[in-house]
Amino acid sequence: MNQANILVIDDEENIRKILKAMLQAEGYEVTAAKSVAQAKEILRSQSIQVALTDLKLEREHGLQLLKWIRDENMPTPVIILTAHGTVDSAVDAMKQGAFDYLSKPFERSELVRVINKAVLTHRFQSHQFVQGVNPAQFSMIGQDEKMLKIFSLVDKVAATDSTVLISGESGTGKELVAQAIHERSSRSKAPFIKINCAAIPHTLMESELFGYERGAFTGAVNSKPGRFELADGGTLFLDEVGEMSTEMQVKVLRVLQDKCFERVGGVRTMKVDVRLITATNKDLELEVKEGRFRGDLYYRLNVVPVHLPPLRDRTGDIVSLIAHFVKKFSEQMKKTAPVINPESLELLTQFPWPGNIRQLENVIERLIVINESSVIMPDQLPEEILDYEEQRFFDSQQPGSSLKEMVKDATRRIEKKAIEDALSDTACNVTHAARKLNISRKGLQLKMKELGLR
Repeated sequence: MNQANILVIDDEENIRKILKAMLQAEGYEVTAAKSVAQAKEILRSQSIQVALTDLKLEREHGLQLLKWIRDENMPTPVIILTAHGTVDSAVDAMKQGAFDYLSKPFERSELVRVINKAVLTHRFQSHQFVQGVNPAQFSMIGQDEKMLKIFSLVDKVAATDSTVLISGESGTGKELVAQAIHERSSRSKAPFIKINCAAIPHTLMESELFGYERGAFTGAVNSKPGRFELADGGTLFLDEVGEMSTEMQVKVLRVLQDKCFERVGGVRTMKVDVRLITATNKDLELEVKEGRFRGDLYYRLNVVPVHLPPLRDRTGDIVSLIAHFVKKFSEQMKKTAPVINPESLELLTQFPWPGNIRQLENVIERLIVINESSVIMPDQLPEEILDYEEQRFFDSQQPGSSLKEMVKDATRRIEKKAIEDALSDTACNVTHAARKLNISRKGLQLKMKELGLR
């Protein structure tokens, strides 16, 4: 399911039924209204993501609804349906804030494409933090069903002292989950100490974890507590635990079993009360089978497993994450938060994000740094995203496509790119862009409509 509710407004019952059937077949929930007054009541009482209204209703006008939605500061995008030959009216609607327009008769694929973009825009404009049982205490973003289950599990495990093993690809937010478990636990007032096992040389790992006494080795001019001591009463987070040497695995296992250790060069046994959370991007079961990780330690760590899905498996959260990072970096850089163009949003949601949330965060930060306008257009996106879209286009071509069809598709892409560049160069001024392209303003508007450009 697309998990979006579309409001269809038309005074003709047959049109309402057709549009409802089309959109329901695409997985959308659909609510229908026959008048502006009825549509207002629905918008007040239901969560509506997109409004699709006929321009001319019986004794009413679709622009009345558009104006009301804007006056009420609702984030609901409005798509206008117009009769053939009324392009000027549709362009006027766009000037008044309509998201897009469709001329009757229209193709089902065209309707779905515009609706999808409008839903993405609505999510961007009205994103919320969905944070498990108690939003005030959990600072992660996610509406995907997989993430909601993780939030629920975090809420349950936080109340215990059980060890937790968080697995997932690099950049999926494993440290955030560990922090959330600590903050929701009875140890939240005590320290949350973290260490990346992959970043510490094997020869220094023991002294980092357990500390050392003065004179224990060359350069040890003073005694120093280790991470276990620093975390006493709180939580110790071992990131990339799969990188730990076998020798160190034995020592960590002893601490888990006996809750005691000695500093390097020391003889005094120290007892600690530490809750251990670990994370890895490796398959530790495979590491155990191949002899690189101790089975007894693995089973000690894996009391409560939490697996974080890659971003490509939770695409419904991408828009909320984009909106969060746009707000975050705009505030940090003291800039006005830019709007993400619908085509840009579409490209960002279709990209597979091999570096997961960390990569997405870096891309948004880069866009905020370089952006000098109020809108982020597709040509501002990184090359890897545009190259992926290019490859996706060629992969989608049917082997039996005729030369004529292939030329037509290639021409559309060239035209789209040229128009996007002209609009970007002229700060989205259609008149100036038309002059730059040496075509009439109306011709450019028609071409933008044909190519799905606003």
